[in-house]
Amino acid sequence: MKTFKLIDFWVSVGLIIVFTVLSLFKQDNTFMTGYFVVGGWQVTSMLTHVFTGTFTNGARSIYHWITLIAVFTMPIGSVWILLFAAPFMAVYYTWLCYNEVYVKMKRPLAVLK
Repeated sequence: MKTFKLIDFWVSVGLIIVFTVLSLFKQDNTFMTGYFVVGGWQVTSMLTHVFTGTFTNGARSIYHWITLIAVFTMPIGSVWILLFAAPFMAVYYTWLCYNEVYVKMKRPLAVLK
């Protein structure tokens, strides 16, 4: 699962950077496309963590619940909240992945250095 988390982190970073740069240079639908691509990747990643049982009861669990509620309440109006909150949520989720891979999953001898 560590390999998946590493890939998840780097793909999230790559997607956020690519769509941010493309949105700045192209003044078309790239911004909204980026919302759906990055959001789709992160929701797929969260579902993978849920079905494999590899998320903890900490920040990731809280983030999963907030995202689940936001996705299910989109038809009744949370889509407007997500329009502004989604970029921050994407960066926070990427930070969660970074924290899990590079801080929490360190090898025991690496801590001694």
